[in-house]
Amino acid sequence: MEHKLLNLYHDTGIYQLELGQAVMIIVGLLLIFLAIKKGFEPLLLLPIGVGAILVNIPGAGFMAAPVYDATGHMVSPGGLQYYIYHGGIETGLFPLLIFMGVGAMTDFGPMLANPKTLLLGAAAQFGIFATVIGAVLLGASGIMDFTLADAAAIGIIGGADGPTAIFVASRLAPELLGAIAVAAYSYMALVPLIQPPIMRALTSVEERSIKMEQLRPVSKTEKIVFPIVVTLLVAMFLPSAAPLLGMFCFGNLMRECGVVDRLSDTAQNALINIVTIFLGLGVGSKLSAEAFLNIETLGILSLGLIAFSIGTATGVLMAKLMNRMSSSQINPLIGAAGVSAVPMAARVANKVGLEANKQNFLLMHAMGPNVAGVIGSAVAAGVMLSYVGG
Repeated sequence: MEHKLLNLYHDTGIYQLELGQAVMIIVGLLLIFLAIKKGFEPLLLLPIGVGAILVNIPGAGFMAAPVYDATGHMVSPGGLQYYIYHGGIETGLFPLLIFMGVGAMTDFGPMLANPKTLLLGAAAQFGIFATVIGAVLLGASGIMDFTLADAAAIGIIGGADGPTAIFVASRLAPELLGAIAVAAYSYMALVPLIQPPIMRALTSVEERSIKMEQLRPVSKTEKIVFPIVVTLLVAMFLPSAAPLLGMFCFGNLMRECGVVDRLSDTAQNALINIVTIFLGLGVGSKLSAEAFLNIETLGILSLGLIAFSIGTATGVLMAKLMNRMSSSQINPLIGAAGVSAVPMAARVANKVGLEANKQNFLLMHAMGPNVAGVIGSAVAAGVMLSYVGG
């Protein structure tokens, strides 16, 4: 009897729990706290936190691979998170479906009304390439064990686009996926804290007070033609970016064409919500103790913050330059929205603008570079995949 009780105790998670697993369970609880109490990207941080807890429960086998005998018959099925990760994240399916849903929720109107904002979306991607160089130098110096592929995957964090970061990391650095995803979504959630100090440091009160002209109306034809043209151009010149931008533009076309409202509604609501649940659980499955608790994770979190900060700064500086060269005034704050944290970055630009001038409403103007940032980060991802992955 005592022997059976001892065996039962040895099967418990308490007996099998290692220090690293306990730490990662606490990390998962912290993510859940940030999602519920602080409201930091709750749609992703909550399932990621739960996924982190589940994968670190000893003996539960949530990430266990299926086992087959010599004849090919399944002896033991794989765990839930194993199938979620390999079926939806390793294949890139979930990020692409998320992009389709985001496209269906996006209005290209502000960007089409002021095409110059495409330059701001492009400028804000400088943080990606600067951080890639930094990660390569850390790897070359021996401080961090980063390869060129690792550096490319880490750099994408600077675009502040979670699905893009996951898509690139799953192809170039799957072992770093958990840390990269947590960093990307954490910094997206912290946009209201990270961006304002940078924006204020690089602009004067007079610049922040600039009121911009009202945007011109954009026709339905323009909104329908634009996603088709973007898809064709990207497919011809940068095929590696076509999956992301193709799905993004497909979702937007469903929104704007007006003949598939049911499909557009599904992409914007039911489908993206379902995929978000599984994406979070799949990302959480990569937050195992052995994959997350190392010096490289600290390096990823630090480089991600640097990438995001540089992207914000270069966007503001480009907007300052455009303001000096343009016949119509441009508020430099909208340049910070060039990172693709839609629509939070645009809201932050609007909030900082209102602090300087109570009559200064920049939200619609900032949505232009914000949407351009989504396109820019996808193009940057395509460049990375083509150059490094090829």
